[in-house]
Amino acid sequence: MSHIYIFSPSSAVRDKAAFKRGIKRLEAQGHEVEIDVDALSSHMRFAGDDDTRLKAIERACVSGANIAMISRGGYGLTRLLTQLPFKSIAKAIDKGTQFVGVSDFTAFQLAVYAKTQRITWQGPALGEDFGPENEPDEIMQACFDDLCLEQGEGTGWRMPSTPLLPAVKVNDAVLWGGNLAVLTSLLGTPYFPMVKGGVLFLEDVGEHPYKIERMLTQLFNAGVLKQQKAIVFGQFTSYKLVTHDKGFKLQTVIERLRSQLKIPVLTGLPFGHVATKVLLPIGAKVDLATDGRDAFLVWGHV
Repeated sequence: MSHIYIFSPSSAVRDKAAFKRGIKRLEAQGHEVEIDVDALSSHMRFAGDDDTRLKAIERACVSGANIAMISRGGYGLTRLLTQLPFKSIAKAIDKGTQFVGVSDFTAFQLAVYAKTQRITWQGPALGEDFGPENEPDEIMQACFDDLCLEQGEGTGWRMPSTPLLPAVKVNDAVLWGGNLAVLTSLLGTPYFPMVKGGVLFLEDVGEHPYKIERMLTQLFNAGVLKQQKAIVFGQFTSYKLVTHDKGFKLQTVIERLRSQLKIPVLTGLPFGHVATKVLLPIGAKVDLATDGRDAFLVWGHV
């Protein structure tokens, strides 16, 4: 199967048991798993100080692995962007290493695309997705297997029943996005991709709908959203509404965005801080289409 390199570029691994379970599961699937020497390092809230985590990224680049997967997300990559070894990362990708991760890893992936135009994958992290006590989610596992076999060609999902939107057909658009808070934090920096005519997908965790709306408003006012061909909402989870919201909820935010934009705004993408997540290639050209409530995102072989 695949040679998988596990490294920790963001927060320290707190759940060591999940880390070990994830390694065992990948090995049981026939993969060769190589663990970075500092994968379990700790410095304050980080997986080692900045220099330690930069060196881990550099080792991932020269590992020769088919897949370089993060142990977990958290926080820390935006601290490293000015020092990322972009030439080494591009060279590793050109040689066949697929960088895979989610959440804070969005900063790495968008910076890599902005600086090198190389494709990386939003997808599982070791502990969260391969390390739970229960078996990994079947859809996530199937998508990961497709990546290992280099045969994934797209994904599909069923959108919420209301409202039923007009049919969508978008061709040859760059797929990009990730965690909304991390993506928004890059706005105005050299690490924010200037994508026009793209399909922007977004997810987040622990952010109240008013915070989500505030970030979307920043992207709207900066002209980013109007330049896209479509926006796709993944899963926004682990937030709590309060009494004084008085009906203000995530759907309120989505409906307002639809009223502001002339492009499709789709929901329900199985991606985010959830067990059922598809893998998505940041920087790949995609086609997006809907048929009733069914949505299809196709990228072919990348």
